[in-house]
Amino acid sequence: MRRGVLGLLAAGAVVLLPAPAGAAGRCGAHPWCDTSLSPDARAGMLLQALSPSEKIGLLAGDDLTGVCACYPGSHTGVEDGVARLDVPRVLFSDGPVGPRQGQTTALPIPMALAATFDRRLAVAHGAIAGDEARHKGNDVVFGPTVNIMRTPLGGRTYEAYGEDPFLDAQMAVGWIRGLQAQGVIADVKHYAANNQEGVSPLADISRPGQPIGPPATDGNRMLVDEQIDERTLREIYLPHFEAAIRQAHAGTVMCAYNKVNGSYACENDHLIHQILEKEWGFDGMVLADYGAAHDAGASLRGGLDFEPWPGLAYGPLQVRLALTTGQATDAQVDEHVRRYLRTLFAFGVFDRAAYADDDAKIDKAAHARAAQGIEESAITLLENRRHALPLGAPRTIAVIGEPATQFVTGGGSGNVKPFAFHDPLTAIRARAGTGSAVLYDDGSDPARAAATARSAGVAVVFAADYDSEGADRACLTLECPKVHGYQDGLIDRVASAQPNTVVVLETGGPVLTPWRDKVAALVEAWYPGQEGGPAIARVLFGDTDPGGRLPATFPRSEADLPTAGDPEAYPGVGEKVTYKEGLLVGYRFYDAKAKSPAYPFGFGRSYTRFGFSRLTLRRRGVTVRAALTVRNRGRRAGWAVPQLYVAMPAGAGEPPRQLKAFAKLRLGRGEARRVHFTLGRRAFAHWDGGWQVAPGCYTVLAGSNSRALPLHRRVALGGGACR
Repeated sequence: MRRGVLGLLAAGAVVLLPAPAGAAGRCGAHPWCDTSLSPDARAGMLLQALSPSEKIGLLAGDDLTGVCACYPGSHTGVEDGVARLDVPRVLFSDGPVGPRQGQTTALPIPMALAATFDRRLAVAHGAIAGDEARHKGNDVVFGPTVNIMRTPLGGRTYEAYGEDPFLDAQMAVGWIRGLQAQGVIADVKHYAANNQEGVSPLADISRPGQPIGPPATDGNRMLVDEQIDERTLREIYLPHFEAAIRQAHAGTVMCAYNKVNGSYACENDHLIHQILEKEWGFDGMVLADYGAAHDAGASLRGGLDFEPWPGLAYGPLQVRLALTTGQATDAQVDEHVRRYLRTLFAFGVFDRAAYADDDAKIDKAAHARAAQGIEESAITLLENRRHALPLGAPRTIAVIGEPATQFVTGGGSGNVKPFAFHDPLTAIRARAGTGSAVLYDDGSDPARAAATARSAGVAVVFAADYDSEGADRACLTLECPKVHGYQDGLIDRVASAQPNTVVVLETGGPVLTPWRDKVAALVEAWYPGQEGGPAIARVLFGDTDPGGRLPATFPRSEADLPTAGDPEAYPGVGEKVTYKEGLLVGYRFYDAKAKSPAYPFGFGRSYTRFGFSRLTLRRRGVTVRAALTVRNRGRRAGWAVPQLYVAMPAGAGEPPRQLKAFAKLRLGRGEARRVHFTLGRRAFAHWDGGWQVAPGCYTVLAGSNSRALPLHRRVALGGGACR
């Protein structure tokens, strides 16, 4: 493990987070405690010392109640170890938005992190989550969530990184590196294709404060069998998992609830043994989501190493029955226990003292500053007519909507309780200063809110949705579920009364915006975390440039979604979902079908203007080095996000274009910078029994989003030619 001090650039300052503690030793004086030996050798020696019952005891966790995080000091999972041999107690925590254990620094959601398009901030986000998990006593963090947003209706949309495998992979790699540098182990989830929660007839009653959404009846994640062809699986739903293993070296992988092509994910030989272990070389442990393990014999054969929630499949009785009936072998038990122990040795768990559960050790102020910086870089400006933003100094500002005063986040394993919360209304009042009057209306009476807006120089309407684990959303409007009232009607009414209306969305992902042509400005702030108020105020007043770009397409209507109108494709029929759209997920679908979205993937405005020019390509074998010039043509500094897409030859059978590189850079007024990218072989490869580069002419396109790519150059690869 790394020692010393890890410096992370976040929010314009270096946040110092200590690396893992040095070896203090829980291992004792056993032969396997020799740190000069390899993790494999140490695990093998300890395995031989364990009794059969002790081995079986290490296959599952020992705490049934921690999953609810319902008492102080509780952990999401606990494995008590083996005291006789000094096998340590191991503690697990939920964590994609921060530890779900007491209070924590409520970070901007992963979807917001993806909107930053900033690898450095992914490292910082993961480091904060890891530091706090460690100071709450945990060894393993259930995160990051990397599942692709196949449909924005998905209940856990907010918990992951959007619709593109390349962007997803880049965020996941940075997050895992940041987290594991803090001395805790990442658990990349949910492997694989856990892309829906299911449809519930009670979805409209889903509310913040519930543990998870209401139970699904159609396409339930616990039962659904997802039929995915191998090419789609490899190109859309697995690349981010592969990057998490091969590039970030995640220590553990969480297998999902659903079936993939007939086999439950936690029993899936193809996913676990063939791809994860043999092809990608994963030598950590596979652990089950809570309730995802079904059968001891099938799980032991299929590759499940550990079940953190006890008793469902890997309880002692179930495992012994599987062994005595020949459904599994002692050798298979040994292999799973060996992988569990090897992971703990590899990450130093045996060779240090147990982490203390002590919130006082958390640098809450530094983490709050970093959280605000991440959110400022995530806020995405979608409309800005007549330069309505920045606000400047209007004498009267009407702030409307109860989300302006509330902490907004999603439900389930990403539902955290903040150490502190700074709401937008208070932040706007503080930033506006004594020279301006800030009025507030909660929006419960649209007529009253419209009158308040009419009396002001500008109206800022806050609106929010609610995503939750357990059930997908019934629709994409702000009224599904109707947690905050009829917000679409409120926005329409206010915009009719006040032409200078700014809408700030706090959503977990894409929503419909039927009123977008009526408002002066539209800002997507996502679920912004505990420092969302100050971050939003700084962007609204122009203290910082909105740095976000969309990690997911915003559709014009639900009818435009790739799975719309086909229950076999979503949510499924007879607990079977067929991925008929294949590779055409997200912007790939909109491009292939020539559909115009409300806002395209990668889109986001700035308070300045950028120009892109001089795209050049240099090929060496199947590696292409690209460069372009980005120039700030406006009057103020701002964030530019140049994006590179690749269009493959027609014979490859790929979508029209796909993101393969991006950068995030801040440019001062008039500043220009040459930006360099390296496109390796995989940027040009498609799956055909292996990663193949089809002979032909490839086009590299560059610009500001998936629908604004003014620069393009061609390059011949694979023995093909460009004519």
